[in-house]
Amino acid sequence: MLPPTEPAPAPKAIPHVDFDLDDLDSDEERYLDFYRRVAIHEDMLVPLAQHHDGRNSYYVLFDRAATWGPGMPQVLAVHLQRDYEKRTFSFEQALLPLPAMAQSWLVHRGCPPDAISLDPELGPPPADEATRALERRLVEDGDRYAMGYSYTSDDPEDMVIVVVLRAMDEPAPSPFRVVAEEVDTDAWTHTLREGGFDTAGEALQWCDDRLTGEAGPLPPVRPAAPISRLAGVAKAPAPHPPGRSR
Repeated sequence: MLPPTEPAPAPKAIPHVDFDLDDLDSDEERYLDFYRRVAIHEDMLVPLAQHHDGRNSYYVLFDRAATWGPGMPQVLAVHLQRDYEKRTFSFEQALLPLPAMAQSWLVHRGCPPDAISLDPELGPPPADEATRALERRLVEDGDRYAMGYSYTSDDPEDMVIVVVLRAMDEPAPSPFRVVAEEVDTDAWTHTLREGGFDTAGEALQWCDDRLTGEAGPLPPVRPAAPISRLAGVAKAPAPHPPGRSR
């Protein structure tokens, strides 16, 4: 006799984000600016991670409204600073393609790294250790790179995010990096991989090829050159990767 079928666990309710700004509206212009930039889609924001420390709050939010714009980043990082005496607040926000990049943005604004972990029930978990390791490195070293381009595809048949980063250190091996996240919708996991390129054009071309399903494997990141080889080399600023639209 077959054992009785176990009932499927109830899906986790989508949590509501609370910015806790009641009575902090004495600066009407700032309040309206926050509404236009962040809270206008408050009912569509899913808190993937949040940390509150006295007057400071840090949020990693998934913006479900961003799926209406093809290619747009869908992760919003928000840092709030409250002034209860003056009944006002200040804020910074950034729209970013990957949760790890949002975590890094917040860490470099004072959030403790171990306090902004993602809720494991609100998104596909990492598929392997290589993904976890790269995400940790993005969180820790995110300020060493500038984002030049990203494209988010939420096509159920091929969910992928591609990001072009430029290394801020000069000279750097593989100064242009491509980070690609792919979601396995059957296993409901995600992988994150990195490749290295010498020029912005090569990095952008790989992204275009990946979005059309024609890309080969990401090339490895070249190892750093020995220090003796770098002596006397002039430092030239790397060009910014141009933006793209589809």
